[in-house]
Amino acid sequence: MKKQALLLLLFIGCCLNLLAGPYNIAPKAKISASSEKDSNFAANKAIDGIISVDNQNEWVSSSKQTSWGAIDYPWIKLEWDAAQSINKVILYDRPTADSHIAGGTLHFSDGTSIFVNQIPNNGHAKAIDFPTKKVEWIKFEVTDGDGLNLGLSEIEVYPSPENYTDYVSKVDPYVESARGRYFFFITGNQPFGMISAAPLTRNKNQYGGGYNYNSLEVLGFPQIHCWMLSGISLMPTTGAINPTLGEHRWKSQFSHDGEIVQPGYHRLFLDDYGIWVEQTATDRVSFYKLRYTKDAVSNLLLNLGGYLGETTMNDCRVTKVSNTEIEGSVNTTGRFWGGPDNVRIFFTMRFDKPFEQLNGWDDKEVSSNISTHKGVNEKTARNGGESYYEAPTSGVSAIYNVKAGDEIQVKFSISYTSIENARLNMEKDGNQWDFEAVKNASQKEWNEWLGRIDVKGGSNEQQIKFYTDIWHTLLGRHKLDDYSGDYPDYTQGKRVGNATIGAQLKVRTLPKNEDGSVKFHMYNSDAFWLTQWNLNILWGLAWPEVLDDFAACLVQYNDNGGLLPRGPNAGGYSYIMTSCPATNLITSAYQKNLLTKVDTEKAYQAMVSNHRPGGMLGPEKEIQYYINNGYYPGNAGITLEAAFQDWSLAQMAYKMKKKKDAEYYMKRSQGWRKLYNTDLELVIPKDAKGKWLHHDPLSNQGWIEANAWQATWSVSHEIPELAKLMGGYDALCKKLNYAFEQSDKDDFVFGYGSGYVSYANQPGCSNAHVFNLAKQPWLSQYWVRKVGAQAYGAITPDRGYGGHDEDQGQMGGVSALMALGIFSLDGTGSQNPAYQITSPVFDEITIKLDPKYYSGKEFKIKTHNNSKENCYIQKAELNTQPLNKYWFGHDVFAAGGNLEIWLGNKPNKSWGVE
Repeated sequence: MKKQALLLLLFIGCCLNLLAGPYNIAPKAKISASSEKDSNFAANKAIDGIISVDNQNEWVSSSKQTSWGAIDYPWIKLEWDAAQSINKVILYDRPTADSHIAGGTLHFSDGTSIFVNQIPNNGHAKAIDFPTKKVEWIKFEVTDGDGLNLGLSEIEVYPSPENYTDYVSKVDPYVESARGRYFFFITGNQPFGMISAAPLTRNKNQYGGGYNYNSLEVLGFPQIHCWMLSGISLMPTTGAINPTLGEHRWKSQFSHDGEIVQPGYHRLFLDDYGIWVEQTATDRVSFYKLRYTKDAVSNLLLNLGGYLGETTMNDCRVTKVSNTEIEGSVNTTGRFWGGPDNVRIFFTMRFDKPFEQLNGWDDKEVSSNISTHKGVNEKTARNGGESYYEAPTSGVSAIYNVKAGDEIQVKFSISYTSIENARLNMEKDGNQWDFEAVKNASQKEWNEWLGRIDVKGGSNEQQIKFYTDIWHTLLGRHKLDDYSGDYPDYTQGKRVGNATIGAQLKVRTLPKNEDGSVKFHMYNSDAFWLTQWNLNILWGLAWPEVLDDFAACLVQYNDNGGLLPRGPNAGGYSYIMTSCPATNLITSAYQKNLLTKVDTEKAYQAMVSNHRPGGMLGPEKEIQYYINNGYYPGNAGITLEAAFQDWSLAQMAYKMKKKKDAEYYMKRSQGWRKLYNTDLELVIPKDAKGKWLHHDPLSNQGWIEANAWQATWSVSHEIPELAKLMGGYDALCKKLNYAFEQSDKDDFVFGYGSGYVSYANQPGCSNAHVFNLAKQPWLSQYWVRKVGAQAYGAITPDRGYGGHDEDQGQMGGVSALMALGIFSLDGTGSQNPAYQITSPVFDEITIKLDPKYYSGKEFKIKTHNNSKENCYIQKAELNTQPLNKYWFGHDVFAAGGNLEIWLGNKPNKSWGVE
């Protein structure tokens, strides 16, 4: 897409106010009105947070209507102590049909006005979006209406980005939700939390699955959104519902107009049922607050059967403990990308008010007033066996008779080991009913995690994108262990492709510290494939305990099943992707002195074992061929991965004084050179007989989601050798620059294995930084800025991460590092890890350093003369001393300090070339 089109997208996204995160500031205002019916319907009822409940908590004026139809139209005014920058107002008419504000005028203290037309006559939201205004007051004057006692149920006012008060407000979960995966829109979740709850609007996995901004209906609220784990879906309803007809008969329409979407909080209105649903979470417990706007019979459906996002639920078992508690379990199966064939999830569900009756359903049968329920253990392959399974719908429903204005709270805890541990998780992590307190604690934690990197300057859109990127990197991978330290082990079973058949649950317990806390957590996670170019770097900057934790977790998987996982699933293996990416993560932690939660020798031996034939590096026959011949037969992509991982292991061996091992793995890491094609001047795959597989550098044959143009440069450990083969650094830069020029018009975004350079997937995500090591750092500065803006700069529901494979924060990690102007081509895996510098998009960056790992307090980056045009580094200083290199060491970072960068609009070709 051309630059003009991208700018148009950004403009449209801003003007339509799709940003999701800020807090309503109306309650902070002084409120007055032209009249009030009486004190029970005072003006302040319009900012109390209780919306669309007929004849309750409303501002009702004393307006009258003459016999010939004239109305003395009322007004309401909000005034703040200080000027506020705002860009959105939401009006909610009184829900009664007898009194309707149909239109009016919004007046602002800056002298401007906006006409408001077609306000719904049912209490639903009417959102008015406008360019940012800085005002001290707003006044809504009714200019059209019908009936007596006109008024509002609520008025909400939202700040524009200039007035966002915290990091949570700067996160926009809507970004690329129309192209994302099931597990990436999770609003009821803490950083790496066990529970992961969110609304479900499109029941599929990738390409807009889970919550999709373009969807118009809610299908339920699942408690689990993980890599190949999903389930336990709540759906509040009213009226006569036959649950055996499934989600497409119990779904409800909803609108974004009254929706609030933030890390740790979600609010939306179920139009079909007249129910406000609010959601938040602790680490292991999800909380819901339901407010009813009409008298009704309510069925709180708990769906425990059928396909859901990433897996299929069957064989549920539920027990009524009391009229305020149920507990049970459900099997999940049908993991498309592999993993254990069956994983049982245990849960408890509690209500703050006793239900009147518990019903159940299974396929076509409904049972009333039950105390136990068991679903059928059936499944049939979907799409002729191509993906997932179908299973009969099954579940239970709690019945309530509710009045308008009633609230019911519900909470869930889960466990992958037992109902007893699910109960313990509830008691230890969710033993209260104060929804606001839980929400506040949730968002306080998110602000602390997000705020470890504070940025100033740049555009509002750039800040929103940056904190959304950070949210992604802290979101998608989830704890499996209970409060007790118990966790599931599904490593034992028969491997068939990427799946483990006959996987059996073994409950293990994590090692603990003297105070009883666990030393580390066990995680469910998508693959760590090529995370050396994103998470391994980014986590180590501001969240070193995360890198430490995951390293220990991966080694524990090896203890359990003899393999370092690529993408661990439910305590077992999924075998997703290729080679042994755990090596890059563990060595990265070790080289930065962050490997504290597992014994170093134990971690090293785990990697050695997995780099042998039959380990996670690859099958015995192919890896033996790689060892003997230097390349993986038929696949250049796996060759380059294995070579880099062997180099990483060699670096750790050197530092551990294992010289013989180090020299052995260093020699193995150089085998990729045999795939260098001198005619094409690129790496090309060979078959087992040593013949070129093809001569098309744009073909993805013999690559993993890449091609020769994209992936040749991923020999991060041997860029000088690659340059030598190409005829020198100038030749390398000329060739790589050509690739970028060919990809510019497409915003550097292509599908798997297509195009010259693609930042929509992992294999090409280091390419713009290669120029730094090839003695032309100004080209890295130029292309990093361009890629960051065009591939990752959008903040719309349709764009933001390249639209193909954000996975679990990997594209977000690359985007964030580009914005910071920090990278490490070798993933900080060298003996003396270092960071390469490009041009930050922010004027000031403060990275808070964790005192458990780093001696310094903070590392600051200050950028002078920053602008869109000024992308070239003119000079730099590190701790007030001239810095003429394009890099600085991790040891310098760990000690804290200040990096200052001066930018200009023309390259300084003498800076950074040493």
